[in-house]
Amino acid sequence: MSLFKSGNPTLAENKFRSTTITTITDENAMTIKGTLNKFGFMLLMLMGSAFYSWKEADNAGANVMPMILGGAIGGLVIAIVLMFKKEWAPFLAPLYALLEGLFIGAVSSFFNQAYPGIVMQAVGLTFSVGIGMYFLYAMRIIRATEKFKSVLITATVGIALFYFAIMILRMFSVNIDETMPFVNGGGMFGIGFSLLIVAIAALNLILDFDMIEQGAEMGAPKYMEWYGAFGLMVTFVWLYMEILRLLSKFSSRN
Repeated sequence: MSLFKSGNPTLAENKFRSTTITTITDENAMTIKGTLNKFGFMLLMLMGSAFYSWKEADNAGANVMPMILGGAIGGLVIAIVLMFKKEWAPFLAPLYALLEGLFIGAVSSFFNQAYPGIVMQAVGLTFSVGIGMYFLYAMRIIRATEKFKSVLITATVGIALFYFAIMILRMFSVNIDETMPFVNGGGMFGIGFSLLIVAIAALNLILDFDMIEQGAEMGAPKYMEWYGAFGLMVTFVWLYMEILRLLSKFSSRN
């Protein structure tokens, strides 16, 4: 089998391949259905904590920054830990969903206060894109070829480095809106930039589906279902946030 890689660092093939050294039975092997079921469970957990932080953010005078920072930082820490300790996924993956829900819920509330109705549009588009990507992958309309993967991985890493550079610049009080107006601006370049990011995030789902399928084919252990579901959620959260940013740019033009 040729070497396949996902643009999502949590779903690199060696994460699955390294778990197949020992012999396992069909009963305790990873399956696609099991992975999707666990993703659905994590999604419900994320929605529950998101609803809580949303309601808190709607309360006048409520301080939701601890939930935003705790959710974002906590989620990042868990993601890093799981990249090295994937066998902890059954315990940490649900916690990741809860923390990301706290972050998403509060942030979404702020967006919705600025642009009423934008969150439901973003949620609908995220699910639509996710289902669409799964259909395109299942029907093999889009194939995760080596060239496709190499281009998408390079683009994804480039985006990650770009966002990291922006974070560093903000720490040094650099005004991003003045130096790089396309990042947050609602002009044509700003919208084009967000469309590009959304497209790359969406295409990463193709790689994630491919890696989960390969993990099941290689007979990865059962706990890798949680790890695969976690990796898929990482991409979905990214996709949702980018769609939300894109819609806010469109709304700011009105």
